[in-house]
Formats: sequence, structure tokens, C-alpha cells
Amino acid sequence: MHIDILTLFPEMFHGVMENSILKKAADKGQFSYRLVDFRDYSTHKHKKVDDYPYGGGAGMVLTPQPVFDAVEAVKKERASRPRVVLMCPQGEPYTQKKAEELAQEDHLIFICGHYEGYDERIRKHLATDEISIGDYVLTGGELGAMVVVDSVVRLLPEALGNEESAKQDSFSTGLLEHPHYTRPSDFRGFQVPDVLLSGNHANIEAWRRKASLKRTKERRPDLLKKIELKEADKKILQELQKENEN
Repeated sequence: MHIDILTLFPEMFHGVMENSILKKAADKGQFSYRLVDFRDYSTHKHKKVDDYPYGGGAGMVLTPQPVFDAVEAVKKERASRPRVVLMCPQGEPYTQKKAEELAQEDHLIFICGHYEGYDERIRKHLATDEISIGDYVLTGGELGAMVVVDSVVRLLPEALGNEESAKQDSFSTGLLEHPHYTRPSDFRGFQVPDVLLSGNHANIEAWRRKASLKRTKERRPDLLKKIELKEADKKILQELQKENEN
């Protein structure tokens, strides 16, 4: 996978891209990336990339020319048909399912906006996807792009060192993940559940499934309506309901 990130502030990405899982994945050649300052593509004599909105109003709007030219340039270099992701608070709410979808692509281009917003022609004629990481407004799209890139790259083969890790993450199964424990088994009197020390893998998996269902029911009951539950899962949820009533 190759990722191009169009931004007016490429230096914001250095700490994120050059540490932890992202750095390791890049070093192993599992993905490559480039930070593109689309101000470099402006044809304005002062390299302006924004202007006042037609019709008046507060703030400045990103002009289409630099963004279109930057996207066309990176497309031409790779001779590809990438997904062009516009980071925008009006976009599709970001989910793990979307991350898994984007992780199948060979080339992604992220456009990080700034100021009041984008010229609508960028949205209508250039972007293939619009993504929002939440119902709030940030100063620019850079932080949102970092979130999306991180969540996508960690799904690439061997990025985490253990392929099962990503599969068991919260939301990957449609449920929140079960609790985790590690050594020591007794910390200040707080005990690790006995079943996890038993060595009985079948019992451990059953405990984890029940714990996952319980946590989802308590914290995100809306998720239970979006997945197809097995009969065993429905039985567990009925048992949990009875436990609550008692």
C-alpha cells in the first residue's frame, strides 16, 4: 500500500509516522507514504491556497486549483486509481468496517482541509470518500487523517506481528473486546479470574465470549442490534439479563 497525504502542515505527521507500529510497518516495506504540501502546487504568485467565499461569510475557503493539481500529480506518478479520502466533519462516520475496507486498497490519498472548508468542487469532483472521525470540528483534517491512517495500516498483513491481534480488536467482531489481564495474578489483592489461569482453552474462550457480550451490553448495547447473534450468544445475553434482575 502507498499513502499520499495532502496537507499544508506536513511537519505535523512526523511524530506519528516515525514511531511505533507505523514506523515498523514502513521500515518493513508493508506500506509507504509521502507527505505532500499542496501549497507547492498553487499557481498564485504568493502561493495562496484559500480565498473569501462567494456570497460572503466568515472564514476562508480552500481553492480547488492547488488540490486538484496535487491529486492529479500523485495519481500520474503511480498510474493508479486510488481512493481519494476527504477528511471532513460532514463526512461518513468512521468505523472499523471502513478501516477494513480501506486496508484492501493499494493506493490511498488523504486530503486534509483547513480554514472554513473546501470549495464544493473538490468534494463533488475529486473525492471518492468523505470521512468524519466524530461529530465535532477540528482546526484541520490532519489529526483525523492520522487516526484513519493508523487504523488502516495496523490491519495490513504482519503490521502487528500477530495477525490474530487485529481480528480480536473491539468492533472487528461487531462486539467490544473482552477484558485482558497479565502478571502478576494477584496485584494489591485484585485477582485475575481463575478461569484464565486454568489452562483450559475451551473454558477460557467461553469466558471471553461472555465477557465480550457483557461489556458490549453494558457500554454499547446499540452494537448488539447490528450483528447476527448465534443462539449461544442469545442464551448468554438472557443469562446476563437474569443476573441483572437478581
